[in-house]
Amino acid sequence: MSAEKRVEATVKNIEGKIQGVVGEITGNPQDKAEGQTKQAQAQATHTVENIKDELKKALD
Repeated sequence: MSAEKRVEATVKNIEGKIQGVVGEITGNPQDKAEGQTKQAQAQATHTVENIKDELKKALD
């Protein structure tokens, strides 16, 4: 399941980057902010998954 969450987070990060660029190009601050939020959520998911992986390694 960890790999699934990482893929989902990567997709969300890409969506966020695209939305942020579109918001910047169109001058829409809401799109830009939403894109940044998606990127932050994706980073948080990656961080949680990294911590889980390190805990599993430590317990093995």
